[in-house]
Amino acid sequence: MGRSQLDRTAGQVPPDREGAAPVAGPDADDTGCTVLHADMDAFYAAVSLLDHPELVGRPVVVGGAGTRGVVLSATYEARALGVHSAMPMGRARRLAPHAVVLPPQHGRYAEVSAGVMEVFRSITPAVEPLSLDEAFLDVSGALRRLGSPREIAQQVRRRVEDEQGVTCSVGVAPTKLVAKLASSRCKPDGLLVVPADRVVDYLHPLPASALWGVGEKTAEQLERLGLRTIGDIAHTPRVTLVRALGEAAGTHLAALSWGRDPRPVVPSVAEKSVGAEETFSSDVDDETVVLREVLRLSELTTARLRASGTVGRTVVLKVRFADFTTITRSRTLDERTDVSREVYAAARRLWEGLRLDRARIRLVGVRVEGLAPAGTAHRQMRLDEKDRGWREADRAADRAAARFGGGSITSASLLRGGRGDPGGRPR
Repeated sequence: MGRSQLDRTAGQVPPDREGAAPVAGPDADDTGCTVLHADMDAFYAAVSLLDHPELVGRPVVVGGAGTRGVVLSATYEARALGVHSAMPMGRARRLAPHAVVLPPQHGRYAEVSAGVMEVFRSITPAVEPLSLDEAFLDVSGALRRLGSPREIAQQVRRRVEDEQGVTCSVGVAPTKLVAKLASSRCKPDGLLVVPADRVVDYLHPLPASALWGVGEKTAEQLERLGLRTIGDIAHTPRVTLVRALGEAAGTHLAALSWGRDPRPVVPSVAEKSVGAEETFSSDVDDETVVLREVLRLSELTTARLRASGTVGRTVVLKVRFADFTTITRSRTLDERTDVSREVYAAARRLWEGLRLDRARIRLVGVRVEGLAPAGTAHRQMRLDEKDRGWREADRAADRAAARFGGGSITSASLLRGGRGDPGGRPR
């Protein structure tokens, strides 16, 4: 979306009485509102459109093909037709028959996400990622340097769009609960401030399902009690909530319904592993097909490692059989790596060690553990390793993917129709 939308009025609630301050809005009083929740707008679809600008403005669905494929993300044009994430792809195609379907580009998503999180951390070290596409920020330590919470939120949105090419919506509030609710109600590409002294006024008209911890079953229990809004919950005796929902849930919802949420923003710890897995559209007993998928997942996993600036030492292979029995095997390398050929070689040896004879496979996965920053992890060059080789090839593939889209360069055995043994040959 264009820069002109950055300052638009988003999700504003009008005054509830003449002359009163607004319950919430982009220009509401932000005093004490030092918690931001930044949520990317249709992130996976938006990142895919970076490589397909000709599709901007059209219904686009990102997801896996086949009978078991599901929707990962959809543009707002597709959402207007009823498509949403986690929907079976078959249903999405029926709802939006003219939508363009794009395959997921997980390495690309990790790359853009790393850039977005770097923007957040350049503003404040107190960043708590919830996933690739959303995070909490505590900006209390940045006020003197960068301005008010609203001004910082505008900087976040502007820099994310300028530097990463995607948009985000930001909720500004005194607590994590309210900031997250605010960001969800100013999408897409919006900003919403909930003043500290208007939190209760903002919360009480919202549906009970908006509260953290209210899933489908809890919502049904609340509905049976006639509690349809957060205000209904707030004005119900705690003992009644505890009797209906249990001590923990009842006490939790009673506090949240009055805006009491003492949880701090907790900066993230380093990831312990990076990986990818794939469920086959139908169970597979062909070793060549399985190994081709292991190769693809090895390339995807190492692309994520390189995007996050990390290297790993332990390779883990995951195999799930047709009866849902799941096994994992691991192999620790001599040196940490982010090279797809080395990860695939280890995963292949793990597969061969299983000695499976025509077993029917439902899912395979590849994961790398024992991570360390690439810049600090010492890696000794082996005597038989050339100065320039597989590592440089991987990075060239990363650059090509960034410019031309995922899959523009890949292993020969992964090309459509390729049936050769996936031995990690040159690309």
